[in-house]
Amino acid sequence: MTDNTTSVGGGGRADAGVSALKGRTGAGAPAETRGKTTIADGVVAKIAGMAAREVPGIHSLGAGMARAFGAMRERVPGGGGGGGVTRGVKVEVGERQAAVDLDVVVDYGVSIVDVAGGVRTNVISAVERMTGLEVVEVNVVVDDVDLPDDEEEGQTEPDEGRVR
Repeated sequence: MTDNTTSVGGGGRADAGVSALKGRTGAGAPAETRGKTTIADGVVAKIAGMAAREVPGIHSLGAGMARAFGAMRERVPGGGGGGGVTRGVKVEVGERQAAVDLDVVVDYGVSIVDVAGGVRTNVISAVERMTGLEVVEVNVVVDDVDLPDDEEEGQTEPDEGRVR
């Protein structure tokens, strides 16, 4: 009787159609598959926050109280001014997928639907391109509309309060 199986590596296995590299680790495996890459939630949050801010019509990120505390924290020396990038951004990151929640303030006069669509497109593109994760959803909550005269009320004249 004749044996028609083909062995790979002399082990007598009948898996001739299977790639010799499949499942291998170490020196025989391609370099890009050796080891595991883990991406922290904070990294994805920073990418998403920067991508959302790039969209025209976005005034800022974060709900009212988060923006107020963030503004105070940025004024305090050593108060962690770098947290502003992730203010208003929440992410859930799995092994292969990510979900993003954004709280935004839009400029008055822009189409909120168009801005939200632009945010989704930009965030998904940036996160998937930079991390390789599949973004399953980007939820956008519009917390406020920035009115043109809101900025004027918050600014004071440089000479205000000085004796003239």
